[in-house]
Amino acid sequence: MKLTSLNDLAEEPVSHNPEIKKKVMLRFGDLPHLTNFSQSRFAPGHTAPAHAHQDMCEVFFVESGSGVIHIDGKEYPLIPGSCVAVEPGEVHEVVNNGATELVLTYFGLRVEK
Repeated sequence: MKLTSLNDLAEEPVSHNPEIKKKVMLRFGDLPHLTNFSQSRFAPGHTAPAHAHQDMCEVFFVESGSGVIHIDGKEYPLIPGSCVAVEPGEVHEVVNNGATELVLTYFGLRVEK
């Protein structure tokens, strides 16, 4: 059993853009196939640049704020309550194009090749 609280976790930079901060609730190795379970906060104008993961899928849940996610060249809105699953190999980019902070809770799952 592992118990964590966002209130007790230190902020860390997101690897794709160190200006964006995250709190990691679960890390690789804590559960089978899980790469991370985290919450990130994007200030207005912040972007996690386009990238793809060949060995994992990611699921993003919008807690608050708004923005867009580009997946393989198509744009999808990010609004509170939205859930987006990104498959391995899909190029994705998250952009806070809103006027308030975009808060995403997300996790990654490692896939067998």
